[in-house]
Amino acid sequence: MDSVVLIESFAEFARSKNIDRPTIIKVLEEVFRTMIRKKYGTDTNFDVIINPDTGDLEMWRTREIVDDNSEDIWEPDKIPLAEARKIQDDFEVGEEVAEEVKLEDFGRRMVQTARQTLIQKVKDLEKELLYFKYKDMVGDLLNVEVYQILKNELICLDSEGNELVLPKQEQIFKDKYRKGEPVKVVIHKVELNNGTPRITLSRTSPVFLERLFEAEIPEIYDGLINIRKIVREPGERAKVAVESYDDRIDPVGACVGMKGSRIHTIVRELNNENIDVINYTENLELLIQRALSPAKITSMVIDRDTKRVSVYLKPDQVSLAIGKGGQNIKLAGRLVSMEIDVFRDVEGQEDEEDVDLSEFTDEIDEWMIEEFRKIGLDTAKQVINISREELVRRTDLEEETVEEILEILRREFE
Repeated sequence: MDSVVLIESFAEFARSKNIDRPTIIKVLEEVFRTMIRKKYGTDTNFDVIINPDTGDLEMWRTREIVDDNSEDIWEPDKIPLAEARKIQDDFEVGEEVAEEVKLEDFGRRMVQTARQTLIQKVKDLEKELLYFKYKDMVGDLLNVEVYQILKNELICLDSEGNELVLPKQEQIFKDKYRKGEPVKVVIHKVELNNGTPRITLSRTSPVFLERLFEAEIPEIYDGLINIRKIVREPGERAKVAVESYDDRIDPVGACVGMKGSRIHTIVRELNNENIDVINYTENLELLIQRALSPAKITSMVIDRDTKRVSVYLKPDQVSLAIGKGGQNIKLAGRLVSMEIDVFRDVEGQEDEEDVDLSEFTDEIDEWMIEEFRKIGLDTAKQVINISREELVRRTDLEEETVEEILEILRREFE
């Protein structure tokens, strides 16, 4: 194979992969020096000159002339006088001989191997460049295109055609994808597995919501408003605690925008995820009140040692505090980093259509009812309004037991 064809084809392939000229020269020289070492045992006395733009290649072997009877004649950088004079008849001992080595001197098989090695090195370089590019971009917002829809993940393409992965667990459950459509994501994780980079994307990460806020709210991007914490149930509900570094700026108002214009853009991107923007404060009691919004708390008892807080509410506020499937209270607890127990204010009015749990002692063991009371649930409706998963998480009851109790309570209202 002609050296010009070999080098030009490699250089063109490498440039198509966005590999720079110095790297191309380095790779070419490395491959040719490997060929030299295989044939001559060393490359220390060889010069390799490459021009990837024109395809020119020069390889020169330099050796010192020694006497024919010298013990050094077998050294790779030495040449006997008699052999040197075959090249040029006026050479003398001590002079240097420079011979050009041609690509065809290495044989067809070695040249073919070199060609395959060059292609493989470009692929390895491409993987390495991709890894290092995205390694420094973790947490950045990115626009990608849906390329392939698989059962457990989505294959997406970036602007350069690189394949990135959006796993099922990092997708909002309401999302529907079509091939070729654009998708906003955050770079979640970058790994190198056996030399192959895997760039994992996310739409469920709190960081994704944080980047959307930065993109839509100039005050956050400019650093006038700071996001203290984000907690999410992706696709369902999120709570975002913000604070302002400028007393003239209302952080909640700035995030929501005129008639909700700013927050609505983010909500649409998240498939109508309900977002509560909360004004952050160092006052824990006030922060808990804001976190449980829209419920209005009558009083609370905070135990900082056990990181638990008992909140007391009017009966009509309990369901608001707990929220659909227990989402509101769960997110509020995560936002303030405490376990929140809800209790009904004894002075409140009872719901005539509700039934106190004590009425079910003939079907449900007293100790089980006590488990619900420990987390502020005194009536059947309060228990039914919370998801099975949340009840299992917050009590010491088994999943099967919780399911049986829910069935008993539901029958009461049927």
